[in-house]
Amino acid sequence: QVQLVESGGGSVPTGGSVRLSCRTSGVDFRSTCLRWFRQHPEKEREWVAQIRTGTTFYADSVRGRFTISQDMAKNTVTLQMNRLTVEDSGLYYCAASRIPYSCPDGQHNYDWGQGTQVTVSS
Repeated sequence: QVQLVESGGGSVPTGGSVRLSCRTSGVDFRSTCLRWFRQHPEKEREWVAQIRTGTTFYADSVRGRFTISQDMAKNTVTLQMNRLTVEDSGLYYCAASRIPYSCPDGQHNYDWGQGTQVTVSS
């Protein structure tokens, strides 16, 4: 059974940094696509970044500012967020693909954590 627990959210001023962690269990890091999403109030959930077997991809809005990484020994995936803006505020979710060796579309293809809130103030 897959379990994902996010932590590290909080309130920061514009230009600040936050480091989010997702502690996992039941996830095989060798084959599982791990993603971070975020959701603003009254908006759809937005894909932010992903990592699978060391290969990373980022949404245009965060590329160059955010870094996703994984630590297999600690079963943890991390999102380092720098130069934050108000638009980065939201509830951040960690997600693990249910399909090995694939990063599919569709939220139903993922197991989800409960989310951690990031609030960036101007």
